[in-house]
Amino acid sequence: MKIAVLLKQTPDTETKIKIKSDASGVDETDIKWIINTYDEYAVEEALRLKEAVGTGEVVIVTAGIKRAVESMRQALAMGADRGILIDTEGLTLDSYTAAVILAKVLPNEKFDIVLAGKQAVDDDCVQVAHGVATLLDWPCVWPIEHIELSGDKKSVMVVRPVSGGTKEVFEVGLPTILCCDKGEHDPRYASLPGIMKAKTKPIQELKAADLLAGETPKVKWVNFSLPPDRQAGKILKGEPEQVCAELVKLLREEAKVI
Repeated sequence: MKIAVLLKQTPDTETKIKIKSDASGVDETDIKWIINTYDEYAVEEALRLKEAVGTGEVVIVTAGIKRAVESMRQALAMGADRGILIDTEGLTLDSYTAAVILAKVLPNEKFDIVLAGKQAVDDDCVQVAHGVATLLDWPCVWPIEHIELSGDKKSVMVVRPVSGGTKEVFEVGLPTILCCDKGEHDPRYASLPGIMKAKTKPIQELKAADLLAGETPKVKWVNFSLPPDRQAGKILKGEPEQVCAELVKLLREEAKVI
């Protein structure tokens, strides 16, 4: 069983984001970088699938600049076997071009299952895994919270949450791409031996520019801005009839929602 995990390095969700003075992007000076939250769940599910089979390989695949190696090493410390870094230094990628380069790499490795987080917590685009699946003509299920390999290892049963607590169950043939939500299993902590072993596990480096074959982004970032500061709330006091009348007036004249 050969499993890939698409991993993205994202800013820590506790990081205070600052915009560059020319509004061309995010000021990365003081950002702490982590594994995308949902990708950690994908790593955990990949390791559990490998353990259930008893043999196989878990490969971390990242499209990013060289600092992403730090996050890849964290996944290797959790138990993944090796990594592939597609170096995007000097390139501006959108979801489409990211999908293009990943779709060039994954078939060469003949993966049975490709796992990804259901979304990246930095841009929330929810597009790359779906784009890869479309380019490769592979089935894709989003999001999933449970994976179970069939007895003949030719398909997986996955559970997908939908609205109102309802769940859908799919049987999906391999190869497939599955996008993981926070599910039954929390990501494991890396052990000290795992951290030490991760330092010597191989990470192959490829150049994204060599894989794009003339493809260009479909989306152009025009500028970046932070949302306006939230205004202070108002506390209404008085008799209930007075408060209700004042509230209706504010909703109509200031908020303009009624």
